[in-house]
Amino acid sequence: MSQGSVRDATAAAELADAVATVESPWRVVHRYGAYVLLAVGVVLVAATSDVIGMSRTDWYVAGGLSALALVLQLAWTVVEPEPMRVSALSAGLYWTRWAIAFVVTMVNPFFAFFAATGYYDADRLLPRWQQRPGILASVVVVAGSQSGGLWPDGPLGWAVFGALVVANMAFVVITGHLQEKEQERARVQVRTIHELAETNAALQAALDENAQLASQLLVQAREAGVADERRRLAAEIHDTIAQGLTGIIAQIQVVKNAPTLEKAREHLDRADALARHSLGEARRSVHNLSPAALADASLPEALKKTVADWGGRTGVRAEFTLTGTAQPLHDEIEATLLRITEEALSNAARHAHATRLGVTLSFMAGEVTLDVRDDGRGFDPLALPARTGSAGFGLDGMRARAERLAGDVTIESEPGSGTAISARVPLVPHDQ
Repeated sequence: MSQGSVRDATAAAELADAVATVESPWRVVHRYGAYVLLAVGVVLVAATSDVIGMSRTDWYVAGGLSALALVLQLAWTVVEPEPMRVSALSAGLYWTRWAIAFVVTMVNPFFAFFAATGYYDADRLLPRWQQRPGILASVVVVAGSQSGGLWPDGPLGWAVFGALVVANMAFVVITGHLQEKEQERARVQVRTIHELAETNAALQAALDENAQLASQLLVQAREAGVADERRRLAAEIHDTIAQGLTGIIAQIQVVKNAPTLEKAREHLDRADALARHSLGEARRSVHNLSPAALADASLPEALKKTVADWGGRTGVRAEFTLTGTAQPLHDEIEATLLRITEEALSNAARHAHATRLGVTLSFMAGEVTLDVRDDGRGFDPLALPARTGSAGFGLDGMRARAERLAGDVTIESEPGSGTAISARVPLVPHDQ
C-alpha cells in the first residue's frame, strides 16, 4: 500500500472516530434509554395500580410482559451489531416492544413511558419505509395514555385523543428534524476540523520543505560566493601581479642590453617601482580594496596616469582622452573600468606591436564607455583559441567584469588593421 493510501485510510479512521465521539451521547441513550423508561413504567404501574383498579389478571399481564420486555432488551444488548445496521431482527425487536407497550398501556396508561422508546429508536431499528408508521404507532400509545387510557370513550374522548396524536406527532417530527440538523452540523464541524488539521499538516510539510530548500540555497549561495571570490582573486592576481611581473621581466630584459649603466639603472628603477606597485595591488586584492591608482585620484586621473606609465614602459605613443562631464562613479564601476584598461594595455604590449594607442573615457546619459584603440597587427576574433587554465583571463576576463555590472565588451579587430576594444557599463554615481 502506498504512503498516500495509508494516509487516506488513517484520515478516514480519524474522521470516523471523531464522528463517533460526536454521537457518543446518543449511543448512551440508545443503549440504556429503554431500560430507564421500562423501569419508570413498571414503577408507575405499581404505584398507581390501586388508583387504576388493576385485577390479578392485569397484574399477571403487566408483570409478564414487562419481564419479557426486559429479557428482549437484554438479549438485544448482547447481539446488537457494531456499527448498528437495520435488519429484520432489529425491526422485530421494535414492533415486539411496541406491542408489549400497547397491551400493558391498555391495562395501566402510565406504562406508556416505555412506548416513548420508539421516538428515538425508530430510525435505528426500522427500515426507512417503516419509520414513520413506527413513530405514529408509538405516538398512538402515548397519546392514548395522555387522553386517559386506551381506548377513548365518546366523541369528546376521541377528539382529545386525535388532538394529542397530532401534537405528539408534530413534537416528534420537529424534535427529530432538529436532532438530525444538529448531528449534521456536528459532522460538518468534525470534517472541517479534520480538513483544517490536514491543511495544517500540509502547511507544516511545506514549511519543512521550504526550510530544507532554504538550507540548500544557503549552501549553494555560500559555494557560489566562494567560487566568485576565487574568480575575483584570480582576476585580480592576473591584473596586478601577473601584469606587474610581465613589466618587470620586460625591464630586466632591457637592462641586459642597456648601452650604459645609467640607462640600466633607469630601467631597474622602473622594475623596482613595478614590483612595489604589484605588491601593493596584491595586498589590496586580498582585502578586496579599490585599486591603488584610485586611492587618491579620480577615475580619469587614474586612467591618464596608467596610460602614461604604460607608454613610458613600452615606448608606444599612448594618449588618454576624456569626453563628456566627468563625475565620481560607484567604486565597483571605477575599479572595473580601470582593470579593463589595464588588461587591454597588457594585451597590446604583448601582442599588438603597435606604434600608437589611444584610451577614451566617455560620460554619456546613463552609461560610461571606455574605448582602447591601437594600430597594431590585429587579429581575427573568431579564430581565437579556447581559453585554457594557464592562458590568463584576457578578453574573457574583460567581458566577465563588464557583465557583472550589467555591461558588455565588444571587440573589433582584423589582421593588419589594429584592434578596438569598447566597454560599456551603467553610469552609477558614487553615492548610490
